[in-house]
Amino acid sequence: MSVSDLYGELRPRAFAIAYQMLGSVSEAEDVVQEAFLRMHQTLQRDEPITSPRAYIATLVTRLAIDQLRSARVRRESYVGEWLPEPVVTGPTPAELAERADSMSLAFLVLLETLSPHQRAAFLLREVFDYPYADVAEIIGTDVDSARHLVARARNHVRKSRPRYHATRERRQELAQRFFAASEQGDLSALEELLAQDVALHADGGGNVPALGRSVNGRKHVARTVLAGMAAFARLGVRLRLTEVNGQPGAMAYDEQDQLAGVMGLGIADDGTIQTIHFIVNPDKLRHLDQVSDLGVRLRAQRRSHRNT
Repeated sequence: MSVSDLYGELRPRAFAIAYQMLGSVSEAEDVVQEAFLRMHQTLQRDEPITSPRAYIATLVTRLAIDQLRSARVRRESYVGEWLPEPVVTGPTPAELAERADSMSLAFLVLLETLSPHQRAAFLLREVFDYPYADVAEIIGTDVDSARHLVARARNHVRKSRPRYHATRERRQELAQRFFAASEQGDLSALEELLAQDVALHADGGGNVPALGRSVNGRKHVARTVLAGMAAFARLGVRLRLTEVNGQPGAMAYDEQDQLAGVMGLGIADDGTIQTIHFIVNPDKLRHLDQVSDLGVRLRAQRRSHRNT
């Protein structure tokens, strides 16, 4: 099989591992490209590769571990909350639908609390169903150590791991009601859809005005959402509902049809919205569409309000 054929067959799993390790589309793409380049060079030297699937998984995981170490240093100086780069999943294929929980923005944020090796071991075992022997070989350790890494990671995330068991139709219906209430400024209708301990997170990366830290609680979140939607309306921004990281969400477009932000919702088992993640940092949206200059206009709008 040629390298191009192998690329087509193995890339989806390779990207899924890299993205869930790094929470960054651009960094995951770089890791996948580097892994396939190394495989190509190995084949050119006529060195045998017994299992291309295992070979790529190993390369991608080890490269992602190294990348995550350096990424964490950069994230320590990040302006505001750091959130993963979103992916628009749309109608999901069967394999992705089975992993919708592990693709969610809330889950990727939770994984940030693990060490790089814990994250790798946990994802390989708990999300991608690799046997412990394979997990150990991929991350370069023994089976007992791999089990220990997975157990520690599992215990760490168990209490906080989001689980969304509502049907896709139910999630979409709740999302439609949420965005309708938000755009109509209906505070009471919006509050009814939110969990008591709902949390709102936003990532502007210092490029676009955003929350400096999370907003928590039904009343505070509802009022913050309505204020944000009103600001968007003044700038001619409109929403297009879609699926974000396997969960309901929306893409925000300005009047020039340029992407201004992506919002993902986490809907709890009781049918309320538990988390809201809003990414407006243009550096995290460029892989999706042409990006708006919303940040410049929001700053100008704020200056104007302060001067009046």
